[in-house]
Amino acid sequence: MAAIDVVCAGVLVADVFVPPLERLPHAGELLATDDFWIDSGGCAANTATSLVKLGVAAAVAGVVGTDIYGDFVEGDLGTKGVDTAALRRTDVAGTSKTVILPVRGEDRRYIHTFGANADFRVADIPRDLVAHAGVLCVGGYLILPAFDPVELAALFAFARQQGVRTILDVVVTEGGNEGGRHWAALTPVLPQVDFFLPNNDEAQQLTGETDPLRQAQRLRQAGCGTAIVTLGDRGAVVADERDVVCIDGYAVEVVDGSGAGDAFAAGLVAGLLEGLDTQARVRLASAIGASACSKLGCTTGVFSRAEANAFLEAV
Repeated sequence: MAAIDVVCAGVLVADVFVPPLERLPHAGELLATDDFWIDSGGCAANTATSLVKLGVAAAVAGVVGTDIYGDFVEGDLGTKGVDTAALRRTDVAGTSKTVILPVRGEDRRYIHTFGANADFRVADIPRDLVAHAGVLCVGGYLILPAFDPVELAALFAFARQQGVRTILDVVVTEGGNEGGRHWAALTPVLPQVDFFLPNNDEAQQLTGETDPLRQAQRLRQAGCGTAIVTLGDRGAVVADERDVVCIDGYAVEVVDGSGAGDAFAAGLVAGLLEGLDTQARVRLASAIGASACSKLGCTTGVFSRAEANAFLEAV
């Protein structure tokens, strides 16, 4: 494999995780908790960090501010072994930040500022870095306002010409596909995508279909090589040129579900680089995604490759 196996491009964030709460505080109340967890995050950072834990050499391409949060994100990723040479600093906005508030028995809440991610452009992803990688993975598409769909399609086409496999993950906000806006942004890109990875809710907003099987089929018809609709601990639906299949997932005790989709992407990439077949690849991805839920933070609980092997043998 190349010196850099995977280029992970997309959203970068400084994350502040509050430990799981029994309830939210009342107005004016001070609620004491265990210590907060501060970490580098966002789609690109989470996938790259998870890949490094799996023994895969990964680089990030993205934008942070010229502030202490940008210093932290760049330094933290470097400490974790992620290549940050393609990370850009900008004065346009501060580094993106998120506060994550998990409440036991409820879905987690987010308080977020998008910040410097709004200044990230397709041109910020170095083509020479991509050309020497094995995989290009773009995360957070559809919430990157400076990303031009035609330019992204051209970058993916270039990558495929170099023998680099392309993976696209998206973030679809509630109502974001109003008037087919998100679908229009996907139309020129999907024919250049080898693997497209929306979750069930995102796929429903994009396609209008409620059945994951029909969602995957519709996305395949739009041109991507393989559509994988993730269903949390229920597994995933995979549609490729041969068939549409359901592959079971893994249930774990959930401490914090943040980053599970990014960890799934990392497991898929690792399986792809290892030459695993489709079912083995998706099972590995599901195991890595499940492991991300086991501890506070997006990547704290992510398995190493040896831990993933032991988990898969045990279940």
